[in-house]
Amino acid sequence: MSLLALLFVAIAVPPGSASDAKSAIHALESRYQHVHTLKATFFERYSDGKGAIQSESGTVYFSRPGRMRWDYESPEQKLFLVDGTNVWFYVPADRTVSRAKMRESSDWRTPIALLVGKADLSRLCRSIDIVTSALSSGGKPETHPLRDGDTVLRCTPRNSSGDSTDATDSLHEVLLETDPQARLVRVVLREAGKIETEFRFGDWEENTPIPEAQFHFQPPPGVSIVDEASIAGAIR
Repeated sequence: MSLLALLFVAIAVPPGSASDAKSAIHALESRYQHVHTLKATFFERYSDGKGAIQSESGTVYFSRPGRMRWDYESPEQKLFLVDGTNVWFYVPADRTVSRAKMRESSDWRTPIALLVGKADLSRLCRSIDIVTSALSSGGKPETHPLRDGDTVLRCTPRNSSGDSTDATDSLHEVLLETDPQARLVRVVLREAGKIETEFRFGDWEENTPIPEAQFHFQPPPGVSIVDEASIAGAIR
C-alpha cells in the first residue's frame, strides 16, 4: 500500500459516507502515487471575517518528497517555498525573508504536499467525510462543488476546538475538492473568527521537468532573514 493510501486509511470516516469516501480516497491515491513533480496555476482568496477580502494568483510547483514552491505573481510578487527542511516566505518589496522549520510551521499549504507523498493527514484530521449534495444545498456557497461531478471532502482537524484563539488550533474545518479525474481543484480553510482562505488550482501538469534549483532558496544580498517558530500568519 502506498504512503498516500496509508495516510487516508488512518483517518476516521463516518459510516454513512464510508463507501463514497473510500472511493474518493482510492481515486486520489491512484492519481498521484506515481507522480514525481506537479505544476499548476493557483488563485487564492483570503477573507478576514470582517468583510475584507484579498485575492492573489500565481504558479505552484510540487516535487517529491514533499517540496513546494508558490510563486505569487499578482498583485504582488512573493515566494512561499518548502525545501524539505525549511519553510521560506519572501516578499521582495520588503527585503525580508521569514524562515521556519517544516515541523514548526502550521501553514496548511505544507500538508498539501500530500500530492507528492509527504504529509500525515491522520495527524491533522480527526475525521473526514463526503459533503453530499443534500448537505451542500443548504450549506455555505463554498461547500458546493465548483463543477458538476466534483467531490468535496470535509476534514475536521484534530486540534479543532471551534472557538480557540490559539493560532495552532484555530482551524476548524478544511474542504478538499477533486474533479472527476481525482485532481485537486480546491482547498478551503476555515478558522475561528470566520476567517477563510480558499485555494483554487488549474492547468495541472504531471511529471513535467522542474529544475532542482526551483526548490532551493538563497536570500539575495542585503535581505534579512527572520527565523520564526511558525510563519502561518505571515502570508496575510
